[in-house]
Amino acid sequence: MDLIECVPNVSEGRRQDVVDALAAAIESVRGARLLDRSSDGTHNRSVFTVAGNAEAITHAVLHLFEVAIGAIDLRTHTGAHPRLGAVDVIPFIPISGVTMADCVRVARTTAAEVAARFDLPVFLYEEAASTGARRNLANIRRGEFEGLAAKMASPEWTPDYGPSRPHPSAGATVIGARAPLVAFNINLATDRIETAKSIAAAVRESSGGLPFVKAIGLALEERGLVQVSMNLTNFERTSIAQVFDAVRQEAERRGTTIVESEIVGLVPSAALPPAAERTLRLAGFTDDQLLERRLMSGKGSSL
Repeated sequence: MDLIECVPNVSEGRRQDVVDALAAAIESVRGARLLDRSSDGTHNRSVFTVAGNAEAITHAVLHLFEVAIGAIDLRTHTGAHPRLGAVDVIPFIPISGVTMADCVRVARTTAAEVAARFDLPVFLYEEAASTGARRNLANIRRGEFEGLAAKMASPEWTPDYGPSRPHPSAGATVIGARAPLVAFNINLATDRIETAKSIAAAVRESSGGLPFVKAIGLALEERGLVQVSMNLTNFERTSIAQVFDAVRQEAERRGTTIVESEIVGLVPSAALPPAAERTLRLAGFTDDQLLERRLMSGKGSSL
């Protein structure tokens, strides 16, 4: 069976009614199965995991945009996580019966339709990127929504699809194709944001750290903690356990410790070490977060 995974990241994690409406928009599409949803109020961001064939996934994404653009205004949006758009990023991931090239085609077709239907600038990233400078999501998102108009005034940041100006309330969006990744956060026993940022710099690949690791430092102000928020883009080459140990060592050098870690959304079972909850100090993790278990169990909506 042809199966694509799609993981929309949306800039809303506080208003439950809006998050519910976004989930309902996905679920309304026959053949699009909502496997998981995760919201974070501090990040003010929700992550949805959807599976289906190319046609169903594309329709689900378009329904999601309809709700998000009507409900989210980035001119008043605040949150710890960097964001460029109301629907911030849409990756397509091959699961079974499809190739990365297939996902690139779906990404580009969906991007063109999103731009035309919603008058929204769309940038392509990762395997679908039109230039080397746009492969990395962080490069596209740098400056965030507030700096988007000035950024797009430069010819090198003309979007791949849509108008050469930001949408007034929804900004822009980034759509692409990539391999599975693990969204992995580690919370530290300090409120010093400089500590989280320096550890993030020490472990991320772009500043000389671990290969296939992207990392930023964030403040969890309501908890009095800071977080190293990471994406592991190739867990076979750089494991979660390696990343956890690297952050622990960097934290100890700076006089602090790890409180807990968390996995956002679903994770392939092969990515987890033995006794992961204990060795990684995972908070709130259940077997329902295993991608294979969710796909095989029949959990999630399938209309």
